[in-house]
Parts: sequence; structure tokens; C-alpha cells
Amino acid sequence: MTDTPRQQRTLARATRVDGFGLWHSRDATVRFDPAPPETGIVFVRDDLAPSCRLEAVAANRVEIPRRTTLAGPCGQVQMVEHVMAALAGLRIDNCLVRVDAEEMPGFDGSSGPVVAALQAAGIQQQFAPRRRLVVAETVRVGDERSWVEARPAERPGMFIQCRLDYGKDNAIGRQSYRLEVTPETFCRELATARTFLLKEEAEALRSQGLAMRATYQDVLVFGPDGPIENELRFDDECVRHKALDLVGDLALAGCDLHGTFVAHRSGHRLNAELVSELLQRTAGVQEKRSA
Repeated sequence: MTDTPRQQRTLARATRVDGFGLWHSRDATVRFDPAPPETGIVFVRDDLAPSCRLEAVAANRVEIPRRTTLAGPCGQVQMVEHVMAALAGLRIDNCLVRVDAEEMPGFDGSSGPVVAALQAAGIQQQFAPRRRLVVAETVRVGDERSWVEARPAERPGMFIQCRLDYGKDNAIGRQSYRLEVTPETFCRELATARTFLLKEEAEALRSQGLAMRATYQDVLVFGPDGPIENELRFDDECVRHKALDLVGDLALAGCDLHGTFVAHRSGHRLNAELVSELLQRTAGVQEKRSA
């Protein structure tokens, strides 16, 4: 990647996907519409009257465990991280994401179906430079047990490193992964990595009336010997999914991030805290240059 800011991008035409929410099991249809430059990613709840518009920015994120949720006075939309990852991974900067339910579809627990729909619609370059934030100093949030940090990179681009640790006596175990994120590497290495959880975690959710419609084929559920009634797409699929989530959460910056982002046992909350900290430190410093 060169040091020249790229042009903003949107979809060439509208497209849609259908599915059901993994948490609340409700059917949902999502339509992705092209949008003008400087729109950003905006989720639109068309099932509400009047419709509710929620910008996909860190300031609109609210804390709900295990998923990224955007909220405002008019309503909220849950489980946006996989859609955000797909848009960010393909460098689609301006898009109206119209949904008819509170929770986005979960599909197979990955961004793959969304990426396929977006690629089929095509991507249109726009005549406006994309804003960017270049990490100039190391910034870390979290504690000794779990943390995520941004570091300056030796060259322009987004570089991610993720580590997870479920201990030795566990089918998931310890995994680490690193990648320079481009549309090509995202589609090839991250897009199809699926959500995962332990069998006891899945049973706890069901006891609360959640994830009642999801099966062992919809997400990766790990028993003592590995995935139950399912097979891994990558040997390190779990940490790759953590990397996918990181890409989606970092997209709440609303601009291109240039730096190295290292996540150690991190999750959505810490990822969002890092974005907020970066934006706060660079308030007024972001520069929009002409190409």
C-alpha cells in the first residue's frame, strides 16, 4: 500500500441477505444500498416507525455481552460485527444497511455470506478521499489478563495480531494469528471463520432462552474432543474469528486505521475501548488529504 489516501467506495447496486438472529432466533432481511461519499456505514431499522438510523461509530456502541450493538434514542441493532467486518474487509465505506429486525442474521457465524452478496453487487469507487488515522504512538487498553493495543506500523496498512488462550486441557487451547488486512487477504483468510463457544457456554445460553434456533451446524460448539457435529474450516479457525471480530470492531472508527493492532484475549468491549481511545487522542488531528 502506498502513502496516498485511497478514494472512498460504495456498492455498485443494492443487494440483500436473509437469515435469523443467533441470539433471539428471529428472521431478518438485510438490504445493502449504495450511499453518497461521507455517508459512512448507517444501519436503518425499517421495522420501526419512523425508521431508525444508527451510524456505525464508536460513540453509538453500547455494552451487551458477546456481541457489538449500536443504539440511539430511536432504537438499537445487535450483532453488527460480522457485517461491519465484511464491509471494512472489502473497503466499502459508504452504505445504508437496512434491516427489518433488532438483531442482524447470524448466518453460519461468519462474514462469508455477506461478503459473497457484496461482491456480487460490485463495488463503485467515489471521487472523495477516505479519511485515515495513522497510529503515532502505542496505545493499550485492558489489564494484564486481557488487553488490546495499537502500535505504529513500519509502513501504511492495517496489521493485526490476535492471541487466544483457553488453557491446555481444552479442545480450543492456545492459538495465535497475524495478518496484513487487505480485501484479498480478508476474503481468503478471515471472512469464513465462524463464531465459536464451548458446549457448557451453549447450554448456559439455552437455559436463558437464547440461541434456541441455532444448531451445531450454525456455529462451532466445542466439546472435549473438538467441534460437535461440525468440522473446522481452518486449524486455527477460532483465533481467525477473533481477528474477524477485531476488524469489524475497529471499523467503528469510521476511517481507515493504519497501524499494528494486537489483541490478547480481547473481546468486543476492549476492541471498542481502543477505538474510542484512539479517536480521543487524535481528535482534531485526522487529516483529509486530496489524492
